[in-house]
Order: sequence, then C-alpha cells, then structure tokens
Amino acid sequence: MNSVQRIAFVTGAASGIGRAICTSLHEKGCRVVLADRQEAQLAALAAELGGNVFPLHLDIADGAAVADCLGRLPPEFRDIDILVNNAGHDIGGRKRFDIGSADDWAAIIETNLIGLMRVTRAILPGMIERGRGDIVNMSSISAIRLVPDQAPYSASKAGVHMLSDIIRGELAETPIRVTEILPGLTRTNIVTARHRGDEEAAREYFERFGMALDPEDIARCVLFALDQPPHVQIAQMFVVPTNRW
Repeated sequence: MNSVQRIAFVTGAASGIGRAICTSLHEKGCRVVLADRQEAQLAALAAELGGNVFPLHLDIADGAAVADCLGRLPPEFRDIDILVNNAGHDIGGRKRFDIGSADDWAAIIETNLIGLMRVTRAILPGMIERGRGDIVNMSSISAIRLVPDQAPYSASKAGVHMLSDIIRGELAETPIRVTEILPGLTRTNIVTARHRGDEEAAREYFERFGMALDPEDIARCVLFALDQPPHVQIAQMFVVPTNRW
C-alpha cells in the first residue's frame, strides 16, 4: 500500500480488531484518526503509537457528534483517504429475540448499522470531491448465516452487508472502493461486553468453540484489500478460523 500521506479514520479503534488495524496502518506510515468512545483506552493507544495519530473521543451513536467529527480534527487529519467502519457491539445479545431487551436490541442496531451509516455519510462526500478513497466495512459471517439467539446483531450486520453492496454500486463510476470484511469468531472483548463485563462467561464462550481468529488476522485482511492496485477492488472477504496446528 502506498500509504505516504494517506489518512485513515478508524472507528472502534481502542481495542480488539480496531486496535490491530490502527497499529498496522500506523506501521505502514499512515496518519490515523483513532475514533472510539472509550477515552482511557484511546489515550493509551495514542501514547503507544506516538506521532501521526489523533485520538478522537466519539460515540458513533451520537448523531450530532458524528456530523461534527471532521470539524474536530486538525487540518492535517481531515482529508480522509481510508475509512474503516469497525465500531460495533452486542451488549445484551445471545438471547432469544422475545426474551432480550428491546432497548438492547435498538442499541445494537443504532451502533452497528446506523452509526456506521452516519460516519460514512460524514466522510464520503470529501472522498468523492477529492476523487479518491477506500471504505472498509466490518461486517460478519452472521450477516448471511442463520445464527439462533443473535437476531439483532445479525440483522445489523445484514444491513451493513446490503449497504456495502449498494454504496459500491453507486460509486462504480468513481475511483472509490468499498470493501466488506466478514469475519468469523474473533477473540475480542465484544463477547465480554455482550455479557456486561463477565470475563468468565467470555472465556467459556471461546472455549466452547475451540477455535477463533485473532484481531491481527483481520488487520492483515484489511491491509490486503488496501494493498491492491487502483483498478482492483476486493468487494467482500470471508475470514473464518481453522483448527490450530
């Protein structure tokens, strides 16, 4: 990837997949906007990476904050070349639809789909004006597979799946590329958050499956898509774990 002077904006940057992506992009020489609602973790990552990053405290479910996100950036970080829509959650998830909380279900959709739409809407016009850009949307294999007890999360990712396809079609006559990453089970804190901080429940969950991806695996996939020459667009990438040797 020719990353000289390229500017990336990554949501959900402070932990898990987002943190791995930010680290990889920074190592490639990109300037990186680290966007997350977890202020302490965000500050720690910014300090670890050092220069060429800007930590942006941002809750993508806050429409007004997202609409103003570019205005809160220093001028040298505003011309976004790479948008990675990674933020998401499943708090309260893994329950049968009629048992779970309607407020939890709405919050999942608000972050995973509507928040992603808001961020993309804020940044995409600048990409179109400059005639360049990559959008990477973090979806899930749950977007296209039936997974019981995961209705709101799967619905939100199915929305990301269709939105990615439609935006890619709308931008077909432009140089802007849209990539959808669909990971399988990945070892991140989304499972701990799903159980509202219960680390033992998260440990048991991963042990039950026996195999999972690491955040760095997904970061490599993102870099692979971005590394392609301008005439090549990685539209979708399915990434699933295998048994570890």
